[in-house]
Amino acid sequence: MKKLIGITLVGVVLTTISAQGAGFQLSLTPDIAIHPRTTTIRGVSLGIWGENPQHSFNFGFVNGSTGESSGFSWAIIANYADSYKGVQWGIVNVAKTSFVGWQDGWVNYSRGTFVGFQSALVNIAQEFKGLQLGVINYADDLRGVQIGGLNIAVNNPWFTGFPSKLATGFPIINWSF
Repeated sequence: MKKLIGITLVGVVLTTISAQGAGFQLSLTPDIAIHPRTTTIRGVSLGIWGENPQHSFNFGFVNGSTGESSGFSWAIIANYADSYKGVQWGIVNVAKTSFVGWQDGWVNYSRGTFVGFQSALVNIAQEFKGLQLGVINYADDLRGVQIGGLNIAVNNPWFTGFPSKLATGFPIINWSF
């Protein structure tokens, strides 16, 4: 009976996944893949270099996520995304417009709004809300805490007069709320 319930649940999940996009992607490059780069992947994506809208587990050397994507993206080299919710683990992680979740690597970069946790040697964010943990942390607009060797928050409101130019950067810890 347990096997029958398990098989039924797997069947329902696979049917749901395939009805809303592809459940599995395998790619060498974005143009040499099982599914075209415009197909949404809802399941697992494996490859050398993949680039799809995705709501899945993504593992490869370079993982690209287009549009509004989510999930867990684990790259040997780099992850890049337009807008992403979830986790990016890789040497380099890039979010173009927005990111909600956790980026972990050697270099994390977010051009738009970032909400969550960045941990790397170097963390860079335009609009950051959360915690940055790294050797060098930088945010144009910080609403949170930076912990590391050098922490720079351009908008730091704690200092309005002298030494306001120096006060945007602190060793060990910096904050702005």
